[in-house]
Amino acid sequence: MRVQGKRLVVTNGCFDILHAGHVTYLDAARQQGDALLVGLNGDASVRQLKGEKRPINPQGDRAAVLAALQAVDAVCIFPEMRATRFLALAQPDIYVKGGDFTVEQLPKEERDIVAGFGGKIVTLGFVPGKSTTALQEKISRL
Repeated sequence: MRVQGKRLVVTNGCFDILHAGHVTYLDAARQQGDALLVGLNGDASVRQLKGEKRPINPQGDRAAVLAALQAVDAVCIFPEMRATRFLALAQPDIYVKGGDFTVEQLPKEERDIVAGFGGKIVTLGFVPGKSTTALQEKISRL
């Protein structure tokens, strides 16, 4: 892509129960460059991040749903809790994170890796009222 002068955008997350907030976020991330690669936390790392009852959908299913979205060009499952190794391999031109993070709140090693190859970090707005946790709580009340 770089040889062709195109920009690779990368984001990452659990994307357990896909909802409108995810789709809006992924569409906005894709608009930052020419291709969007989504790093997907594997099942074990989702459990570490979100608790023993998560993920609700296994990593293969989550990857298939993400890959079917028009905004997503490719999906890569990574086993670690943090995206450090994934970012080092992908070397994105633009690393996008959701509005629930500030650049300063990202792990320093992630920021350093992106900066090390000249990439930039962009945070996008959070879609109010849209979260997998809220959706899971709503379902459990039914």
